[in-house]
Amino acid sequence: MYDLSTRRRALALVAQGRSLNSVSRETGVSRAAIRSWQHRLEPMPRMMTPDPGPPADEFAYAYLLGLYLGDGCISPHRHSGYYLRIACADAWPGLIELCREAITRVRPGIGVYTQPKQGCVMITSYSPHWPQLFPQHGPGKKHDRSIALQPWQQALVDKYPWQFIRGLIHSDGCRITNWTTRMVRGERKRYEYPRYFFTNLSADIIRLFTTSLNQVGVEWRQPNPRNISVAKKASVALMDLHVGPKY
Repeated sequence: MYDLSTRRRALALVAQGRSLNSVSRETGVSRAAIRSWQHRLEPMPRMMTPDPGPPADEFAYAYLLGLYLGDGCISPHRHSGYYLRIACADAWPGLIELCREAITRVRPGIGVYTQPKQGCVMITSYSPHWPQLFPQHGPGKKHDRSIALQPWQQALVDKYPWQFIRGLIHSDGCRITNWTTRMVRGERKRYEYPRYFFTNLSADIIRLFTTSLNQVGVEWRQPNPRNISVAKKASVALMDLHVGPKY
């Protein structure tokens, strides 16, 4: 939506005898738009879309919130409304489908499509109301600003902590196999063991993740400010039961 100053400037250039083509090139506004402003300068009143309210599926929302905090963003449409975008690596086709499904369950009937990028796809959906569902939206990178859940979001995370954890792991985490060697009866033997990692630059998102881990009884450690490791056998088994590796 062009503001009134842009509209008036374009019409003033036309009034000087300039062609629509030259005014369009100078202002970046299409000829059709300039022609329509010659008949009506003021923009048409915008129809307000009623707020559809809370997530239609709370279980799916807890998962989608984790995906959004890890690899998601909200950006404004050039005219009105917002795009929700979740980055999913091409290596995990199952994750791409899980993300699409979560969005459609949170907002049934909404359009969801994929935008191919280098090594990944952006799962994208348009709605005027994404900022209400994800109030953590804001200018700049998440780790450069405060990230805190609204009370209604915290209530859903407390209700479905495993879905929230799963979304965070599926976005900024992984399940890997580590190995080490030990001396057994004078012979060095190799041992392999699974562990989960979560990496994020935001201290607030790290805190949200570890708080949920505490809630479900998963033991973790923090080797550095940006990484969380889950390696205890019982805790890995819990993670395998409720989260599992990406696929």
